[in-house]
Amino acid sequence: MKIINHHQVSRRDFCQLLLLASAMPLTGFAQDNLSQPSIRALKLNKTVGGVPNDKLPLLIYQQAVPQNKTNADAYFTELFARNGWPMQWRYQIFTFTHYHSNTHELLGVSSGDAKVQLGGENGPIVPLKKGDVVLIPAGVGHKQLSASADFQVLGAYPKGLSPDLYHDDPSTLPEARQNIAHVALPSTDPVTGNQGGLKQRWQPS
Repeated sequence: MKIINHHQVSRRDFCQLLLLASAMPLTGFAQDNLSQPSIRALKLNKTVGGVPNDKLPLLIYQQAVPQNKTNADAYFTELFARNGWPMQWRYQIFTFTHYHSNTHELLGVSSGDAKVQLGGENGPIVPLKKGDVVLIPAGVGHKQLSASADFQVLGAYPKGLSPDLYHDDPSTLPEARQNIAHVALPSTDPVTGNQGGLKQRWQPS
C-alpha cells in the first residue's frame, strides 16, 4: 500500500478522500445496535381440527427493537410502514384459536409479555415479550393463553390487505384452503426489508 505524505495531498484530492470516507458504512457501536434480530422458524403445516395451518414456517423475530430505541410502539409503527406492512390496530391477541385465510399477519409486541399457542389445540406454546415480532402465515392458528396486564401488540398486514377471521371449525376448511392458495408471497420482509427474514425462509412452491 502506498503511503501518501500529507504535504503532497492537494486540496482537490483531500476533498475526494472526504467524499469517499462519507460513503463508507458505519461500524462499531451504532451498527451493533441496529443488527438484525435472531429469527426462529416454526413449521406448522399439519391440519389440526378445523385449523388448516400452512407450508410456510411461522417466524419469530426475537428482540427486534434495537437497544438504543426505548419506544417499541413508535419503532414498530415506523419500521413496518417503511417495509410495506402498515400497522392497522393495537390490542391483545384473541383468547380463542383463530386464523386468517386471506393474508399473512404480523404482530409486534410493544409492551408486556404473554404465552401464545400456535397451530391449534395441543400446538406449541411460545413466550412473547416486549420487542418480539411474530409473522404468521395465512392459515396458521394462534391463541393467547395468558398475558400480563400491560400486554399489547401492533397488528400489521401487507399494504392494501385486511384480514378475515376463521375459527377452529372443520366445516370451513375447504373454503379456507381455497383462499389460502391465492395468498401471494409478500415482496418485502416487515422487519428486515429486502433481505433476510421471509425473503430467505419463505420460498415459492
